[in-house]
Amino acid sequence: MPLNKRPVHKLIVPSLLALGLATGLSACSKKTTAPAEMMQVQTAELGTFGVALKNMDKSVKPGDNFFHYVSGTWLKNTEIPADKSTYGAFNILADRSQDQVKTIIEDLSKMDSAAGSVEQKIGELYAAFMDIDTIEAKGMAPAQADLAKIVALDNHKAVAAMMGDPAMGVRSPFGGFVTTDAKNPEAYLFYLTQSGLGMPNRSYYLGDDEKSVGLRDDYITYMTTMLAAADADNAETRARAVMAFETKLANVHWTPAKRRNRDLTYNKMTKDELIDFAPGFDWAAMMGAAGLGGEKEFVIRETDALQGSAKIFSETPLTVLKDYMAIHYIGGNTSYLPSNLDTARFAFYGTALRGTEVQRERWKRGVSLINRNLGEAIGQVYVERHFPPTSKAQMDDLIENLRAAFKDGLDNLEWMGADTKVEAQDKLAKFNAKIGYPNKWKDYSSLSVDKNNLIGTVKSANVWQWNDMISKLGGPIRKEDWGMTPQTVNAYYNSGRNEIVFPAAILQAPFFDPNADAAVNYGGIGAVIGHEMGHGFDDQGSKSDGDGKQRNWWSEADQAAFKARSEVLIAQYDQFEPLPGEHINGQLSLGENIGDLTCITMAYAAYKKSLGGKEAPVIDGFTGDQRFFLAYAQIWQRKFRDEAMRTQLKNGPHSPGEYRANGIVRNFDGWYAAFDVQPGDALYLAPEERVKIW
Repeated sequence: MPLNKRPVHKLIVPSLLALGLATGLSACSKKTTAPAEMMQVQTAELGTFGVALKNMDKSVKPGDNFFHYVSGTWLKNTEIPADKSTYGAFNILADRSQDQVKTIIEDLSKMDSAAGSVEQKIGELYAAFMDIDTIEAKGMAPAQADLAKIVALDNHKAVAAMMGDPAMGVRSPFGGFVTTDAKNPEAYLFYLTQSGLGMPNRSYYLGDDEKSVGLRDDYITYMTTMLAAADADNAETRARAVMAFETKLANVHWTPAKRRNRDLTYNKMTKDELIDFAPGFDWAAMMGAAGLGGEKEFVIRETDALQGSAKIFSETPLTVLKDYMAIHYIGGNTSYLPSNLDTARFAFYGTALRGTEVQRERWKRGVSLINRNLGEAIGQVYVERHFPPTSKAQMDDLIENLRAAFKDGLDNLEWMGADTKVEAQDKLAKFNAKIGYPNKWKDYSSLSVDKNNLIGTVKSANVWQWNDMISKLGGPIRKEDWGMTPQTVNAYYNSGRNEIVFPAAILQAPFFDPNADAAVNYGGIGAVIGHEMGHGFDDQGSKSDGDGKQRNWWSEADQAAFKARSEVLIAQYDQFEPLPGEHINGQLSLGENIGDLTCITMAYAAYKKSLGGKEAPVIDGFTGDQRFFLAYAQIWQRKFRDEAMRTQLKNGPHSPGEYRANGIVRNFDGWYAAFDVQPGDALYLAPEERVKIW
């Protein structure tokens, strides 16, 4: 059963002394810092006050295209690196984090570490991945035993059991993850979800446009190469049969927009009810192999999709199912097999799907491997080296300032009734903010690393991660757990815990700079904070209360008012056309767009409050309000290859950066005043057409 992590609302979408890795790191003590507005600006990382003015294109009117006004010169002069499909502020920081993690890995690798220590595990796993000569010399031998197990399967029950085995990691029509029970946040449950497609979602299989047809041909070519590596005869014919199987799954799958609806995706069943509900698949065999045999209840997300997939599974010949597993087993392990397979996988998933020109350098992929499997061990060192306690303290202050601004905003909402406001205020007050790094680190002592068996080590790591996840079942809520490592450039909101989380690596310029002007930090990291808070009150996050319990705490009239405002925002974003004939899906991106609209509203209010009634100084010819909006647009600076843009529009809940800037500021009165935006300007919306939700 492939591991599908609990969906959380993300901003995208991003050391202790090395000898102390195994013991963990206590939380940094909070230190007193000067208020953000008192910070000196001459040492800001970007420009003189925190915005890279050299990136601007002042020939563009702010009211015509604010995104290009702020970043137009950067957009003209910046080439997307050959090993990337998109490039912007997040990527720049991610590259920095990647370089820093590489240094940490190399430093740990030079140590005389005890056998079995986490330092030894990091060094040996990285070295094994980098030893391409040995990988080439071994050829397909490391995969042969697993491929033989697939070939030996002689019935559908055995296939279902293997699909549940976390060591094999084969693809399955069903995925799952452990998370808090949405309607009882003091308990964990296992959620079952649709899965099984090798392409991003159903539209790639069913679309009749030229691009979709071409990608399907490319996908068949890729699958043919994988089957040929398993010594399959008639590989192309068999690949087409697998394509037909996946297309049937795609036909019953829910769309990405429908999968967002939490009212539809919470369906609790006992194991016996599940077996009766979705016959045709041996659920007991899968659960037993996955270590879930003792579980009595599950949550089913996409009801009829799971029913349909079970029926399709039962009707699919055993030979096709085995070829399907072999293709995705090899495909999932190409980084540890001969380079021709690695190249074939990249040709499809990198170039055809996303337009990326060249594969990332091996060491970069090695860093990603360590981050995936030993991420918090690296994170401890990263925090000690790159995240000062003063940054954590300043973030504490910024978060509380945003919370106070949000509180005022709720009090003054004209469309929400008093009873619903009480519930909203309770939820806001209970937001739990996590900053920088976990207070309790993962213990990797039971994870096995064998430098002479790379695939075996990766399988061991998969089993370790799976067992770590399912060990939560039946136990107390592990409130100290994080869904991201400190070195991740991102942030997220978790509705089941009502928590907002900001890893250390995003707390850098352009998002956060302790030496930048206050307006810039409010427009940057303040917007990030407001965005994650906003997810608690978006169209789906607002279905949970302050304790993380999914329940309706809204009056009927307030729900209707909220929906009416949301529908205007959907309509606005449906009109945006990043590629000719290809529009943003306003329904799919609604949660993120509400997060963005909330973030600018609350961050601006918090900034104005921080001034204490005083006028902000003019710096480099820009007022405080102008600097706030410049900083806001600066964080969404990003370029896309056309293929990556197309994938984002079809599959991703986030609007492209240009529309996260332009689509939001045009709804905000303060931006109009700051840049004297007038009727006739391209982004101008009449006051009655502007959306204000929170």
